[in-house]
Amino acid sequence: MSASPLFSSSTYWEGRYRAGGASGAGSLGRLARFKAGVLNRFVQDNHIGSVIDLGCGDGSQLALLDLPRDYVGVDVSPAALARCSARFPKRLFVPYGMIGCLPTAELTLSLDVIYHLVEDAVFTDTTRSLFALATRFVAIYASNGEADWPDPHVRHRNFTSYVAETQPDWRLLAHLPNPCPYDPNHPDDTSFADFYIYGRPSAACTLHVPVMD
Repeated sequence: MSASPLFSSSTYWEGRYRAGGASGAGSLGRLARFKAGVLNRFVQDNHIGSVIDLGCGDGSQLALLDLPRDYVGVDVSPAALARCSARFPKRLFVPYGMIGCLPTAELTLSLDVIYHLVEDAVFTDTTRSLFALATRFVAIYASNGEADWPDPHVRHRNFTSYVAETQPDWRLLAHLPNPCPYDPNHPDDTSFADFYIYGRPSAACTLHVPVMD
């Protein structure tokens, strides 16, 4: 399903954050704790020294992450970046427009972001940057299948097929299903997203599966 030509994802998120809104249910509660459990152990076990977070949002997820000092949060919303800078004054946050000035990092993150990239050009540009900026691993937490959705800021895609076609220097190392699959009766503590960990063809990674509370 294509995005409406009148919809702008960057305008939507800036308006949402400027009005006091939050990143969403995926960055709170048990879903956020699940993601933090996976990523904190992954960073530790694989000795990750630098991270770029594409779509850091309001920082709610970041508050649960134990990441190295060399961290850069990126977002399209100035309001979200202002919140993060105030909350984490020792971290670096930059607008997406400055992404071309960033150095590479061992790990790049895309957490609950891919399915919000409703415009094709935004999706392709962001995905390209996600892999171009990574030297060792790319961690994506997203849905992975074509499906209609009533919210204009959500567009589900089979992104793994796109990555396989456009990123031949990377391979899918691990797929970690979400232990709380989406339930429309409990939308705030279930999710349609899973973890997908990419690495170079010769790479190997250690991935710990946490117990969901």
